[in-house]
Amino acid sequence: MSTPLRIGIAGLGTVGASLANLIHKKQNLLADRCGRALSITAVSARDRTKSRDCDFQQMQWFDDPVDLAKSADIDCFVELIGGEEGPARQSISAALEAGKHVVTANKALLAKHGIELAVMAERAGVLLNFEAAVAGGIPIIKTMRESLTANSVERVYGILNGTCNYILTRMENEGLTFEACLKDAQRLGYAEADPTFDIEGNDTAHKLAILCSLAFGTVIAADEIYVEGITSITYDDISAAKELGYRIKLLGVAQLTDSGVEQRVHPTMVPLESTIAQISGVTNAVAIDADIVGQLIMSGPGAGGDATASAVAGDISDIAKSKPGIQHGPAFGTPTNALQPYRRARMRAHEGGYFVRLSVSDEAGVFASVATRMAEENISLQSIVQHQLTDNSIQPDQQPKPQQIVLITHETTELAIRLALKNIETDGHLNGQAQMIRIEK
Repeated sequence: MSTPLRIGIAGLGTVGASLANLIHKKQNLLADRCGRALSITAVSARDRTKSRDCDFQQMQWFDDPVDLAKSADIDCFVELIGGEEGPARQSISAALEAGKHVVTANKALLAKHGIELAVMAERAGVLLNFEAAVAGGIPIIKTMRESLTANSVERVYGILNGTCNYILTRMENEGLTFEACLKDAQRLGYAEADPTFDIEGNDTAHKLAILCSLAFGTVIAADEIYVEGITSITYDDISAAKELGYRIKLLGVAQLTDSGVEQRVHPTMVPLESTIAQISGVTNAVAIDADIVGQLIMSGPGAGGDATASAVAGDISDIAKSKPGIQHGPAFGTPTNALQPYRRARMRAHEGGYFVRLSVSDEAGVFASVATRMAEENISLQSIVQHQLTDNSIQPDQQPKPQQIVLITHETTELAIRLALKNIETDGHLNGQAQMIRIEK
């Protein structure tokens, strides 16, 4: 058997500790499957005295992860620090410059500096692996980078944030408010103390940017994504959607259009009978539409120590199986010098069906006025219903009580919808903001 692969781990939080335990417990199995042993020889973390599930006393300890990355005593550097700048970026760059293979779970870093790091890996002839950066334990990166090489991807989309999916699931199943579900998610550890990054869609956007590059062979363009979070979603939206045969999910969607690549993150209505609608709780799911294989859907745990450690271990195993001196495959499936510039599609030209919920004054003629404004923009309505808002959505001092108008449109453009809503607002019928949610086929 070959000499062991010497691993250095920077970051010994939940994932780092889970990874160390996994490699220790599965050492014989991993050695058999990789053809060589996996040995954690060095680690780095901010606090040496912190109690951890794994014994790191026998390993070399580095206070500075950059020093660990440069160490002659490791072959593979695993970055589990997090953050798009600072020690994470500095240590990965140092490792690549030193000719070390790198494994990372850092989607924020990859979304901002992934192509730069991929160039460095290609020049050094080493692997840059990041399966755990997107969708936790789901092997979506390997699937897109290797298994679908012969396919042209037309669209990739999915539920990429477990926190948001958990909140939407609880709201629907238990009739809870967004605020109540978020508080419970924080108590259970599904959401951070500051959950903004998750609930505003930014976490999903970073993951989508990585998938988009893999899918379409373009440079990463995380700043070119249209992003909406779930903070505006109410139980009234969820209830009305279900009544009409839909469920609301926060989706990240990337697809090819005639005007370029469209990347968007926003609440989306999907048919109740669809596979993606059945994904509940903190589970993630990714769907790929390709020309040869058709549609693939993969689901599984999107976060958590064990699921993420499993993905990291898979990346390390690929490195252990690689042969010295052999040119490795590109990090994003296409050599960096062949990646195409990102050309953003016209978001306002996006076509599809829309769900629109309006809180309006209970006055004669409002219903007809709304329908007229839609018709003026050539928006064909599949359905339009009117009923009272739920009690927890009504403010006691509102007289008369507002009514709710829910519309489902046939395929139209987002520009047309926004123009119609602007005119309805000008008419003075709205109480608060209109709610618009796209319907995904």
